[in-house]
Amino acid sequence: MALVELRNVSKIYHLGGEEIRALDDVSLDIEAGEFISIIGPSGSGKSTLMHILGCLDKPSRGTMKLDGTMIENASARELAQFRNQKIGFVFQFFNLLPKLNVLQNVELPMVYSGKSAKERRDHAVKALKMVDLENRMKHRPMQLSGGQQQRVAIARALVNDPKIVFADEPTGNLDSKTGETILTLFRELSAAGRTIALVTHDDEIAARTPRRIEIRDGKIANAQ
Repeated sequence: MALVELRNVSKIYHLGGEEIRALDDVSLDIEAGEFISIIGPSGSGKSTLMHILGCLDKPSRGTMKLDGTMIENASARELAQFRNQKIGFVFQFFNLLPKLNVLQNVELPMVYSGKSAKERRDHAVKALKMVDLENRMKHRPMQLSGGQQQRVAIARALVNDPKIVFADEPTGNLDSKTGETILTLFRELSAAGRTIALVTHDDEIAARTPRRIEIRDGKIANAQ
């Protein structure tokens, strides 16, 4: 059984009496441990696909199963709990809180998990070690380079041991050398068994992943 199973998924919006299909009858499997890229131009539907895969939105039609659980009929509360337990997110602009230090930023996803303060710290330190930043725990985000901030964001995404990590243009705000460091980190995480889905419009970055899923006009144009 695949980690993610999409079957005949559509996302439909109605604007001014017009039907807009952001996704149109998409079926897709993602296996555990895969490192994939989701690529397409602006407006292709790739962000809509990520939002559905990441349980940030629900399909208008079709079904989705993540880690054995059907999610299309889940309540908003259930989706939030599922995201917290099963999914990690990394974004282009890091989304770190400037008033918190690195350790506190990484602990954030665990605030409502019921873990004790010691458990949260232990998990956060472990995640920071995975991205080689345990020596920056007391720094604030603005004291770090862009690449370091993105590594903190990756540690935050990993802290709850998610089944899959979605990275939305994770190198888009970084220089090429730093971006390569981040891609190398994702490859290492994938080699260790982590499932990574990288969303990008950049062909060169997509070419670095073992599998690429190309979205055009709301449909899968290619899934190598």
